[in-house]
Amino acid sequence: MKRFGLLMLVLALLALPLAASAQDDLPDFEGREVVIGMENLYMPFQFIDPRTEEGAGFEYDIIAELAARLNFVPVFEPTIWDAQITAVAQGEFDMSANGITITAERAEVVDFSIGYVNAGQVLLVRADDDRFDTVDEFIDGAYTIGTQPGTTNYDLGVELVGEDRIQAYNEFGVTISALGSGDVDGVLSDSIAGEAILGQFPGEYRIVGDPLTTDALGFIFPKGSELVESVNAALAEMITDGTLDALFTKWFVDFDPTSLTEPAPEATPAS
Repeated sequence: MKRFGLLMLVLALLALPLAASAQDDLPDFEGREVVIGMENLYMPFQFIDPRTEEGAGFEYDIIAELAARLNFVPVFEPTIWDAQITAVAQGEFDMSANGITITAERAEVVDFSIGYVNAGQVLLVRADDDRFDTVDEFIDGAYTIGTQPGTTNYDLGVELVGEDRIQAYNEFGVTISALGSGDVDGVLSDSIAGEAILGQFPGEYRIVGDPLTTDALGFIFPKGSELVESVNAALAEMITDGTLDALFTKWFVDFDPTSLTEPAPEATPAS
């Protein structure tokens, strides 16, 4: 996971022009509700904690911090990946999060925040699959890739092996299950979620080679949303004061997915 510390440093350097302006007082949304679409199927970015049945993860913590700094109340609404960008573009949600890669094509229909993390795409395979040791060997073989339609992972998969060797699944977790059962030979994932899968299923999977791309992930908003500038200012402030880096460490370095099978800690009685 150490390589991602460098990615965060690069992100912080890219955000410096915005961070300089974030020293001014942040806007106050006076407790207004902000409706946020969440899929909750992309650990550790966002998921439902089985111990509490509440949303948890990196993006939930970022949004909680944004809400505190900008004085808004987040109202989380369930959504699915295939409908998420369209729903935001049509104004069904005020914003949405799901490890969404910032692309020029998507920016034609929604507005993006600045990137809050960088994540390259990687190829996940079964740990005991010794038919290939490099991405090129995978590409040259008759191997199949499982991925979600409408994602940059899907687009990269088509570019690498052609559409005939792509198996589409509606949920990221299902692609991992398909890989484990041998229904597909590889899965494309962002590098951070890929590392989380290795932690969640130790010894079952491995990453082949280095990241294939480097992508920034951002929150999305309806075009022209007044939230964008304010969220950007708060994110820039969080980069400058180290909050974003601390949350990154919490979820992508220290987080142990196996802890979710343990009882939830008891609340500390009020004194």
